[in-house]
Amino acid sequence: MDDRDRNDQGRAQQARPRDALGRPLPYGVPGVDPISEEPLPPDQTLAYARRLLDDGRPFAAHEALEVRWKSCPEEERELWQGLAQLCVGLTHHARGNAVGAARLVERAAGRLESYAGTGGPTYELDLPALIACARAKVDDA
Repeated sequence: MDDRDRNDQGRAQQARPRDALGRPLPYGVPGVDPISEEPLPPDQTLAYARRLLDDGRPFAAHEALEVRWKSCPEEERELWQGLAQLCVGLTHHARGNAVGAARLVERAAGRLESYAGTGGPTYELDLPALIACARAKVDDA
C-alpha cells in the first residue's frame, strides 16, 4: 500500500506543511502558503519569483520558476532551469549548506551562461549580474 500523499487525480503531491525554506513540517503545524502551480507568462513568473525572494522564500521562488521551465518553449528551458537552480542554491545557502549552495549556483551559472550565448530572450534580465550576485551571496557564507 502506497502511503504517499495524493491529489484528486491520484498523483503524488506533498500535503505536509512547509516552512519558508521548503522544509516539511509535521502534519497539523501551520506552514507557509503553497504557491500556485499554474504556469504564468514570463514577466509575471519573474515578478512572482522576485516577490517570493523578497519575502525570504527562495524555495518557493524555485518552484515558481520550475513551473515556467516545465511549460516554456524548448529553446528557453536552459534559462528557466538555470534561474530555478539559482534559487535552489540560495535555498541551500539559507539552510546553512554552503557546499550544496556553491554547487547549485555553479550549475545554474553554467546553464545561464550557455543560454546567454544563444541570443534567446532574457526578459530584461542581466544574467551576468544575477550570476555574480548569487555567487557573492553563497561565497559570503
